[in-house]
Amino acid sequence: MAVAILFAATSVFAAHSTIALADTTKTKKVKPARVQYTCTMHPEVISNKPGKCPKCGMTLVKKTDAKKKPAGK
Repeated sequence: MAVAILFAATSVFAAHSTIALADTTKTKKVKPARVQYTCTMHPEVISNKPGKCPKCGMTLVKKTDAKKKPAGK
């Protein structure tokens, strides 16, 4: 009888411990999006860091995807 109780208790704890472990090997690492900066007057000017446009001296702004449109339009 004691062996049966010991076996049952061991089975319960073994099943519980496998459920609590998370499988982290299947998680994907998301690469941060590369930020590019461009001039509003000269869209062909592209930089990886903020600064001034070499053609007109305006401050470069973050480049956004043309595919993204504001909601409602």
